[in-house]
Amino acid sequence: MKTDNLSTTDTAAIGIDLGGTKTEAILLDPAGTVLWRQRRPTPRVEGYDAVLTVVAEMILETASQLPPHTPYTVGVGIPGSIDVATNLVRNANSTCLIGKPLQTDIERLIGCPVEVRNDADCFTLAECHAGAGQGYGVVFGIIMGTGCGGGVCINGVVREGPHRIAGEWGHLSVDPNGTTCYCGNRGCVETLISGSGVEGAFFREYGKQLTMDEIVALARTGEKQSREMFERFLNDFGRCLGGLISILDPDAIVLGGGLSNIDELYAVGNENVRHYAFHDNLQTPILKNRLGDSAGVFGAAWIGQANKS
Repeated sequence: MKTDNLSTTDTAAIGIDLGGTKTEAILLDPAGTVLWRQRRPTPRVEGYDAVLTVVAEMILETASQLPPHTPYTVGVGIPGSIDVATNLVRNANSTCLIGKPLQTDIERLIGCPVEVRNDADCFTLAECHAGAGQGYGVVFGIIMGTGCGGGVCINGVVREGPHRIAGEWGHLSVDPNGTTCYCGNRGCVETLISGSGVEGAFFREYGKQLTMDEIVALARTGEKQSREMFERFLNDFGRCLGGLISILDPDAIVLGGGLSNIDELYAVGNENVRHYAFHDNLQTPILKNRLGDSAGVFGAAWIGQANKS
């Protein structure tokens, strides 16, 4: 059903959240009201062209919900970033995107400008505008899921940096003897406290393939191997966030991604953060997101809107 109540003098906002397993599209009116949304599975083995096709189709289908000639902006959040020198994707957790001219290709297929930003930036912006980060000056947003990403929002504006890597805390190498990360370094934060990192560590240590959900559930029953791995995860969480706070000293940290639903992060994990941070009376709130797994798509829409010419 078309959104006939939207004036053609208004500018709508389309957001796309390109994830490893799902891609979500949203259409917002100028006041931020949701007019349309949809989700599709992200192609996982078909490669770059298949992913590109899904994204372009979803943008065009979303735009088709508008009255003819209604202006709109497009923002796309991706698990990586666009290199400022080459305009190619770099450092993407979805490795089929690496080295590809994603922004250029999307613009060619849909016939209008597109703003492409890191998904953690989109998440952080959304939570600062309409979620748990509201009212805080400097917010560090963290996505803990299959991978581990971060974004910095200062007084409502996402800090991207000259290399577009501000907040890429997931690839801070904290253990030179640790596991090799897909980025080429060893012992990155992502190898320690992401779902894939913990699952990989469990397999290497115990020879069993368990999901993060299974490890957490078994740990809560007291099962020895899972409990040991879970306690290590919570300790690594404390070390990694404690170091982050010592460097940035943000007003708040907001957690997102599937692992943000682990209650122990806000209790034992928080105590571990206090232990590792360089302050004996740490007050930094560690907050669970309020927008759930849709934060990224809202942020993508708002980033596209904020960067219109």
